[in-house]
Amino acid sequence: MSDPTKTTLNLKDMHDLSVVRMLAGNQRFVERMAAEDPAFFDRLAQGQTPHTLWIGCSDSRVSTDVITDTDPGSLFVHRNIANMVVHTDFNVLSAIDYAVNHLKVQHIVVCGHYKCGGVAASMEAAELGLIDNWLRNIKDVYRLHAGELDAIEDKDARTARLVELNVIEQVYNVCKTFTVQKAWREHGRPFVHGWVYDLKSGLLKDLEVNVSGRRDLEEIYRFDVDKNLGAAH
Repeated sequence: MSDPTKTTLNLKDMHDLSVVRMLAGNQRFVERMAAEDPAFFDRLAQGQTPHTLWIGCSDSRVSTDVITDTDPGSLFVHRNIANMVVHTDFNVLSAIDYAVNHLKVQHIVVCGHYKCGGVAASMEAAELGLIDNWLRNIKDVYRLHAGELDAIEDKDARTARLVELNVIEQVYNVCKTFTVQKAWREHGRPFVHGWVYDLKSGLLKDLEVNVSGRRDLEEIYRFDVDKNLGAAH
């Protein structure tokens, strides 16, 4: 009897050839880059110095490098459902800490997108399972802005506005972290921005929410950075 733990998957025998296509695409990518810039991969192997942390949605239609036309190494990327920054999510908090304290990024962009399935699902009463716990954070955003959102009769327009408001709230959630406030105090960076990607037009929309210091936060969220730094020593 064969050992099931040693079974080898033959990709060429699969009915769905999408994985094979990705491997072939990788080969074309390597050949193209080597032809255009022979030192490209050598530079990448030496380390990363991205200028921006990008916090975006996991949606497969929003490919960060593609929509910003940036080269590998330019963006440090964290993605989750509906581009959330949740204060109990150590994944996103670790990404922020690493990007700010170790990679020294100058900017943090929170980018949502219209037609976001996570945002749309948060507006429904349907029970979806484990994801309901995550979507509750978007429901909290709705509750904060219920007056404005409830006044929008068209459902699509209301969902689009919630996408924007959710991005704005996540921008401020980034800024509420001690990591970012400490970096502001010590280095005057990063600058935090909120954008939305329009799937239909392919364009990024600047929501004009740009935060660069504690003065832009409500006082209750401001850490006494000097006091905390003194206590650490």
